[in-house]
Amino acid sequence: MAKTLFDFDTPIDRSGTASVKWDKYGNRDIIPMWVADMDFACAPAIVDALHRRIDHGIFGYSNPPAGLVDATIAHLQSEYEWKVEPDWIVWLPGLVVGLNVVCRAFGREGADVLTAVPIYPPFLSAPVNGARSTVRMQMIESNGIWRWDMAALERAITPSSRLLLLCNPHNPVGRVFTREELQEVADVCARHNLVLCSDEIHNGLILDADKRHIPVASLGEDIAQRTVTLMSASKTFNLPALGCAYAIASNPDVRSKLKKAMAGIVHHVGLMGYIATEAAYRDGKEWQVALLEYLRGNRDLVEREVSKMNGLHIWHAEATYLSWIDARALHADDPVKFFSDAGVGLYDGALFGAPGFLRLNFACPRPLLEKALERMSRAIEALRR
Repeated sequence: MAKTLFDFDTPIDRSGTASVKWDKYGNRDIIPMWVADMDFACAPAIVDALHRRIDHGIFGYSNPPAGLVDATIAHLQSEYEWKVEPDWIVWLPGLVVGLNVVCRAFGREGADVLTAVPIYPPFLSAPVNGARSTVRMQMIESNGIWRWDMAALERAITPSSRLLLLCNPHNPVGRVFTREELQEVADVCARHNLVLCSDEIHNGLILDADKRHIPVASLGEDIAQRTVTLMSASKTFNLPALGCAYAIASNPDVRSKLKKAMAGIVHHVGLMGYIATEAAYRDGKEWQVALLEYLRGNRDLVEREVSKMNGLHIWHAEATYLSWIDARALHADDPVKFFSDAGVGLYDGALFGAPGFLRLNFACPRPLLEKALERMSRAIEALRR
């Protein structure tokens, strides 16, 4: 791997920083590889921008800076050839907030919200939070590829279905859906008059060189008019604590419903989130490229080593920094506890609608990742004796 200007190998001590990821296990010797934040310092350009704003010393109520809007629009045009108008953007204090707002904005109480499992847990809870029903279908896996089961989706649609939730790139299976796959979903939404909410927060984390993120709303005017796209710089640039995301909706009626659902309960984005997002989109590309190179090496290491472990099956991650692992053949009563007892903290697949599966976050310094994989291997060898 070529040397870069950025250091991803040196560990940064996160103890004493109120880290959700690292505080979970208290003082136990467990390497946390569960929740999706990275153990890397964010891009120097972002840190510099935050320092400059902090030096001003006044932190009053803030509007989205004009430069942020321009940088976001330019980013979407440059990366995805997607032309977005300024008034299509609705700023949010987090992507999960966006999922919950969307579920409240469309259809009446009791309406069906469709999605496919395995899936990021808020996809399953957000409809319920909004007094809607979560209707889930199983994704299908064939020849190492996870796909939406379009026949099952068609069967699941009822007269009370109003909204479909899509995750692209997909968390947790790591798929980058093709244009053809996205068009199939778009066609179903058009036939059944469904609103589509597309969570595209991992759009900047495409690992395979032959894959490209396609915003589903960029496919054409019909799907754009019924789509809410949720995005944020937070996953790509490791900024979740700064709370800045946005929805994109070209249809003014859709935007109006979103804003009505937000009124009085969704707080404005904090100033530092705005500043960090603008710096990421304007000046973070070099760091992002170096990050992706490092993550590819980590992904390849995880896939190589886990594939050697008896009782585990791992899928290739085309995007994200998350590996999806089937541990059912391990025959451990509780695979999460089994590995935490071995000193590795993984995310329970049951929360994604897939009991017996695990999610592993490989966005950490490689020496730490190697240590975690060695612990997993030793624990499995001991189990097999």
